Formats: sequence, structure tokens, C-alpha cells
Amino acid sequence: MQFDYTKETSKTVDEVISSLEETLQEEKFGVLWDFDLTGKLQEKGMSFNTPYRVLEVCNPVEADRILQENKMVGYFLPCKIVVYEEEGKVKVGMPKPTTLIALADDETLAGIAEDVEQRLQASIEKAI
Repeated sequence: MQFDYTKETSKTVDEVISSLEETLQEEKFGVLWDFDLTGKLQEKGMSFNTPYRVLEVCNPVEADRILQENKMVGYFLPCKIVVYEEEGKVKVGMPKPTTLIALADDETLAGIAEDVEQRLQASIEKAI
């Protein structure tokens, strides 16, 4: 079982994030936080200089459904999508919700996670 879903794009990090904001909205997800990890590390005196951004995204309806079923699954929320450069290429990826939910060992949640995963993958595909 593969833990992540990662794609490459010819777009810049900023272009991908802008596109993602639009495509996520089509699937009823919003970006709660756009964390510039590179900037934060540099602010703390580190020499990390690779563009690396972490988007925390949420669909409130799906989050409510999951939390009503099992509050501990909130440990996996909100969903994360990462956009970064590696070896001159921009990559967009996320941990698969189905892999994370499998840790809860709850079939009801597995179906919700499958739906969320497909919608997030579709958003990434359209954005790249």
C-alpha cells in the first residue's frame, strides 16, 4: 500500500498553489493555512532554501462526518497537501487519507476517506 500521492508539474510553486486553491474549492475544500516552511526555517536561522509549502485543507461537511464517528481521527485533520521543489522539479503531494484512516480500523470511515482521497487527487490533477 502506497502511503502518498505525489505528482510533478512544470508550474512554479506559487502557480500550483493558486491553481490548487481554485480546484479545491470546486470539491468544496478550503485552504485553512498556507505554511511557508522554508520561510519559517530561515526565520529561525536555518539554511534550508528549497521552496516548501504545506497547505492544510478541509471540507467541513466531511470533517464533521468523520469526527461524529471517531474523534481520534481528528489527529489526521486537516488534510495536508505539500508543494515543494526537488532537483529542479515542482512536486505536489499528500499522505493518502485511506492510508491514514486505515490506522483507525473502522470500515465506516474507510468509505469517507476513499471519497475524500479521490476528490483531493482530482484537485491536484486539475491544478498541475
